[in-house]
Amino acid sequence: MRAFRNLRSCRERDRFGGWLYQIVMNECRTYAARERRRDLRFTPATNAIERAVAPGPETEVDADVSGHIEHALSLLPVDQREAFLLKHVEERTYEEMSEMTGVSVPALKMRVKRACDGLRNLLDGVYHG
Repeated sequence: MRAFRNLRSCRERDRFGGWLYQIVMNECRTYAARERRRDLRFTPATNAIERAVAPGPETEVDADVSGHIEHALSLLPVDQREAFLLKHVEERTYEEMSEMTGVSVPALKMRVKRACDGLRNLLDGVYHG
């Protein structure tokens, strides 16, 4: 709805994708901030639920690894996490990322590198520390 209401503010038709993506990214950031605030107020009962379900050993290992990765990603600065996810999860090129975010290609490369270094350090402590 926000994009539709502000359609007239998109001045360059060839950059429509980047303009729309920026609106989506801002909405996602706002949503994530609201969720963080909500999570601080309500403590999830995930441990009790996991004990009640009692998955098998393989499921526990997979969930444990993905849980560690998600936690490590959440500890990264927002700009690094965003660049990392665009590059390695959405498999975007740096040029696409630049158009979407309005950040230069060299800056995005540095953010992805710093994110990888940060994840390596965070996860090294979990699996080798």
